[in-house]
Amino acid sequence: MLRRRTISLLLGAGWLLAACGSDPSIGGEADELAEADVDAAITVSSTAFAEGAPILVQFSCDGDDVSPPLAWEGVPDDAAALALVLDDPDAGGGTYVHWVLYGLDPSLTGLDEGALPDGARQAENADGESAYAGPCPPAEDGAHTYRFTLYALDEAIDADDGSGQADVLGDIRDAVIAKGVLTGTFDH
Repeated sequence: MLRRRTISLLLGAGWLLAACGSDPSIGGEADELAEADVDAAITVSSTAFAEGAPILVQFSCDGDDVSPPLAWEGVPDDAAALALVLDDPDAGGGTYVHWVLYGLDPSLTGLDEGALPDGARQAENADGESAYAGPCPPAEDGAHTYRFTLYALDEAIDADDGSGQADVLGDIRDAVIAKGVLTGTFDH
């Protein structure tokens, strides 16, 4: 009886740990931010892939795992800062956040491939790393959709480099005044 109870407890603990690990959006902050009802006047584009098109392998976990070049226009004049979030809403268990970049100067009009501008900071992604983590869906899933969302903020985010994802996403949500999205797909 004691052995069966111990096994049940261990299985229950394993299930609990697996369930906790299956919420890569950290409490849904990524979804709440993506659904924020704000002006979507910013246009985001890339020379590496078109809206809705496949993302090149070099920008994924199968390649160099570097961020693609991005460009944008339409940032409101009253923006105090910009933030960029790369996420995967098709991930099992919730939206998976691949990259949170903030502290971007509102006068920027884009990012070069694999480059971080001066003053930019990165929050932890769903892997717990403060870095870009390119598209990498489970092989059995097929193609996932990835959103590069640029947010214009009415105030700068006062968080250190490497801060927790949920806190920074919440700060972005509280300060967002406009946004723009570029989506792409990736499959191994």
